[in-house]
Amino acid sequence: MVTFTQIVGFLLAAILLTASPGPDNLMVLGMGMSKGRRQGIAFGLGCALGCLSHTALAVIGVSAIVAASPVAFSVLKWTGGAYLIWLGIQALRRTGASELGKSNGAGRSSVAKLFLNGMFANAINPKVVLFFLSFLPQFVVPAQGNVGLQLGILGVIFTVQAAILFGLLGYFAGAIGAWMQRQQRASLWLDRIAGTVFVGLGIRMIASR
Repeated sequence: MVTFTQIVGFLLAAILLTASPGPDNLMVLGMGMSKGRRQGIAFGLGCALGCLSHTALAVIGVSAIVAASPVAFSVLKWTGGAYLIWLGIQALRRTGASELGKSNGAGRSSVAKLFLNGMFANAINPKVVLFFLSFLPQFVVPAQGNVGLQLGILGVIFTVQAAILFGLLGYFAGAIGAWMQRQQRASLWLDRIAGTVFVGLGIRMIASR
């Protein structure tokens, strides 16, 4: 099973990475700013729930790899670690929330349609698949048994915190978006912190035995 220490460590990392300026939360902000609070919340919740499909893939894929071959699991760790380091470098190179305006659209759309759009956009994103395959195993302890259950619990926790944060982003989109555009240094530092966390997790994954 998953321990309290695992949950706390995972939740802190998940919240930090979800809150850092990136494509998903910038789209949620832009949607809320341009189309309204309900639309922003709906799109954000859709993006968050799309994570459940990636959790299922991670549970099936990682569990199969662990059961099939320790060598294959080591390859997954090295590949995932390298991918996390690459993500960290990309975050360190970003310039904050300057791309927020690109996510804006015109007009008001159906709440249900935006919810499904957010879920679909997240579910078919191959980068998110790779992220989950790289990120979730970081917090799994094979010695505790039932790797699949641990991955599933962590994936649900990630989805819940993402739904809360994205919902809040959609609701307060106007105020948050305006603040982020005024405070470029603040969003820049969020990128720097998130990038450092990514690189640290990648190195930890590669170095772990």
